[in-house]
Amino acid sequence: MDRNLLGSLVGGLLGLSSLGALGFAYGGSAPEPERTDGGWRLLEPVTYENLSIFPVVSANTLDTGWFLTLDEGLASGEVQVRERGSDALVRNRGRVIQPTFPAGASVNQLVLINRSKRPLLLLAGELVSGGKQDRIIGKDRLVPAGSEPLPLDVFCVEHGRWSAGGNFTDAKTIVHPSVREQATLKRDQGEVWSAVRAGTTAKPNEGSPSVGLDYSAPPLASARIARTIQSEAPTESYDKIYKSKGVTGSVDTYADELQRRFAKETAGLKGERVVGVVVAYGGEVAWSDIFASDDLFQLYWKKLLRSYVVEALARPGYREVASRNDAGEFLRGLKGRIHEETEPGVYRWREINEGRLSQIELDALDPKVMTLHRLLIHRTS
Repeated sequence: MDRNLLGSLVGGLLGLSSLGALGFAYGGSAPEPERTDGGWRLLEPVTYENLSIFPVVSANTLDTGWFLTLDEGLASGEVQVRERGSDALVRNRGRVIQPTFPAGASVNQLVLINRSKRPLLLLAGELVSGGKQDRIIGKDRLVPAGSEPLPLDVFCVEHGRWSAGGNFTDAKTIVHPSVREQATLKRDQGEVWSAVRAGTTAKPNEGSPSVGLDYSAPPLASARIARTIQSEAPTESYDKIYKSKGVTGSVDTYADELQRRFAKETAGLKGERVVGVVVAYGGEVAWSDIFASDDLFQLYWKKLLRSYVVEALARPGYREVASRNDAGEFLRGLKGRIHEETEPGVYRWREINEGRLSQIELDALDPKVMTLHRLLIHRTS
């Protein structure tokens, strides 16, 4: 047998044996990302009301300064988001480009232009406001530096409007986990709208530590959201609902107290940095966001914290604290079926499902291979 062929077969078998290993491992012949999972450690939970946040720290953070965030790109003007069909021609670095995708406006597709010299990182659930409707990014992805205008898959989070608005701007918002879950995993526009109106898709009897216990009505019960829509957000705009007068005060108070406690818990670390969090509501560990570096985590932390708080206010007010062992389970790699999508030389997106858990990972493939973001969800549906 040809030696090159034999080597390829052996490499492939070794890659398959690594599927489902801890953290960012994946199989196949593609380059393996630099691992940070070996250094992950949970700190004690930061708890307030029914929300517990376990800081995830590591000594092995990577250099992610090469990547641009949506906040940075829209603020500088280097990144633009437009309705599909809003311009027949697009100028990018002096060149006039005719888009090659359909020209008509679409609820679930926008046009994105990255004029910067850095790859653009997009996270599922990031909200852009304007155009004919407010939208959220459909899934994690990277957009190459200086790329031609490309179609961007999105979900609408403003059910009652389809009319010309201003240019798209960054709302500095990531939607809360129930909405993010529907966009990331179910990929169903109707489910996204339902999650916006309901506040949470979690059921009162979910999470075994809380079954059978009394609980208080959530501050953001669906009836209160409905009243807010009637009085302040007639188009069912996510941004207007969850930043309304009746909501934002509670969210800000809650988030400020958690940030104070979080800063105290994570102060004085020696040789380690905070790279992510594991999030629990009452006794149920529900969510985690972990990044390749502390710098990247800090860029997203403020709007991630607000999203966790909105979810907490929409869920029943269980007061028990999830166990550290349960939270630690969110640091292990899943061993289920893998669905993978790749843009060669740019990024790889991967979904792994095991029981009620879903793991989403985004790998950058250039300038070096690394896992930029890892999301793990305990699905509510």
